[in-house]
Amino acid sequence: MSIGEFVSDNIWLVAIAVISGGYFIWPWISKGTSGAREIGPMEAVQLMNRQDAVVLDVREQGEFNGGHIFGSKHFPLASLEKRSGEMKKFAKKPIVVVCASGTRSRSACATLKKLGFENVSLLAGGIGAWQQASLPVEKS
Repeated sequence: MSIGEFVSDNIWLVAIAVISGGYFIWPWISKGTSGAREIGPMEAVQLMNRQDAVVLDVREQGEFNGGHIFGSKHFPLASLEKRSGEMKKFAKKPIVVVCASGTRSRSACATLKKLGFENVSLLAGGIGAWQQASLPVEKS
């Protein structure tokens, strides 16, 4: 049996294998596209304390109200570009971008880089990692 025959006889199996492989390598592909470095909760705290980093929460309003990092600025991902003018005052400071898990943060970091912000990091694992590290959150 040739490879072509195998593929045509087992098209669904091949499709599932290709899709599964794509899901497996997607995290590595997407890491390179945001232009931001990933940091953990303790490094985020150090940036906040030592370099007056701005924490930018890109989650939706309900998520933000449910618990966010003390002093974080709320800029939902969908409105980030529209509100970029409000962010210009943070251009010289380090920015730590936070979401629920890190996915939206990656997109936000790419947008911020495109807008000219250079010192941008994302909180790996999002607010969940922050809470797992037993760091405080405030509720709105």
